[in-house]
Amino acid sequence: MKILILSRNPKLYSTSALVRAAESRGHEVRVVDYLRCYMNITSRKPRIYVDGEELVADAVIPRISARHSFYGNAVVRQFEMMNVFTLNDSVAIARSRDKLRSLQMLAKRGVGLPVTGFAHHTEATGELIKMCGGAPLVIKLLEGTQGVGVVLAETSKAAESVIEAFKGLNANILVQEFIQEAKGADIRCVVIGGKVVASMKRQAAEGEFRSNLHRGGSAEKVKITPEERATAIRAAKAMGLNLAGVDLLRSNHGAVVMEVNSSPGLEGIEASSKKDVAGSIIEFIEKAAVKKPKSIQSGTDK
Repeated sequence: MKILILSRNPKLYSTSALVRAAESRGHEVRVVDYLRCYMNITSRKPRIYVDGEELVADAVIPRISARHSFYGNAVVRQFEMMNVFTLNDSVAIARSRDKLRSLQMLAKRGVGLPVTGFAHHTEATGELIKMCGGAPLVIKLLEGTQGVGVVLAETSKAAESVIEAFKGLNANILVQEFIQEAKGADIRCVVIGGKVVASMKRQAAEGEFRSNLHRGGSAEKVKITPEERATAIRAAKAMGLNLAGVDLLRSNHGAVVMEVNSSPGLEGIEASSKKDVAGSIIEFIEKAAVKKPKSIQSGTDK
């Protein structure tokens, strides 16, 4: 099988782990910088090229950064037009990248979430704070990633100031209840093909409430509950993702989803869980790619 990995950096742990896993199973694998790809968009024979070479593949693994979602997703769509199997399709990636949209879709499907508020006018600030149970509150930039643009407001006055500051910059924000009982920890579950294949507990560094490993958090193996497993699977399914990193918090009212990631990093979860997540991804592709219908399927979004 010919597998393309769409990644800007072949030296990244996740990318190199996928290359090793694919090669160890006898596949021909290649890493392609999706920003260097260009497309011939035609109904008869859509094609995609890099450095003058036409790209041909049986399966594509998108590792699209949030910063380059627009163009990266266009490349994924082009492969879909060519009827190439993509691990995550373009519609599902777009859903998960839009924090507001993904939360609305999760809520519609009854997946547990923190109480979340969203508004355009700062005149609604007081109502937003009240709606989310008052301070302390978490305020998030919709475009933020890896914990950037996430602020904990300890008081209502602080929340008002942060919201007004973000709105003054014309930024779109979410206001969420602060799950204090989580004590700075969250659970990352990696879901592949509707199954949780690995999980880890991430703990925020001292004096920090964000548990992201990029923010200095630590990771350890964790045993998840049946409820947490079911919640992670339902969240990935709601987004339409074959591969998803689902971040959960343990709240007093059960597991709640903080975020669903379409390109979860593999280094932390493989090290802490001792699971070969990259190998599980390639194994899923082997089974799913051969089942793909030969006719081109149009994506739908509900």
